Amino acid sequence: MRPFRADRHGGVRARFEAGEAEVLRRFAAAAAERAERAGSETRDGAPADPTLTRLLPDAYPDDPEASAEFRRFTAERLAESKAQNARTVIDSLSGPAEGTVEVRLDSAQAQAWLRALTDIRLALAADLGIEHDGDEGDIHDLESATRRAVYDWLAAVQEFLILALR
Repeated sequence: MRPFRADRHGGVRARFEAGEAEVLRRFAAAAAERAERAGSETRDGAPADPTLTRLLPDAYPDDPEASAEFRRFTAERLAESKAQNARTVIDSLSGPAEGTVEVRLDSAQAQAWLRALTDIRLALAADLGIEHDGDEGDIHDLESATRRAVYDWLAAVQEFLILALR
């Protein structure tokens, strides 16, 4: 990856190796699918899936009735927004199956990327049992170690994007 950098047109750009772009597309697609599922599953109550709980937390944790009411009016729209952010990542990563993929984002797209990367990392953290910064998570096999490596790599991608936007 060539990190995000500001360009002279007010946007940001980066270059990803084809394999990196594929990893991002795959996790963004999973995030979009999860968000779409969350909109329908959480409209009438708190989600049973811990990943969805991370993505759509209770607005009023000490008041289940108020939380349910708030969720009823906001969950679907919030989930749609999360799915759209993930689709922005996917759309901006279209490119060759080999070589490099050049990504150019305007300000709105960059913000969508930041939100999508946060959602992807929250989902990975839930899957890995990461509760706080500094937690290692439950790494017990190659799959969980790979997911942890992606979690850490996405943090770096996000940090480069934040720095480029300053």
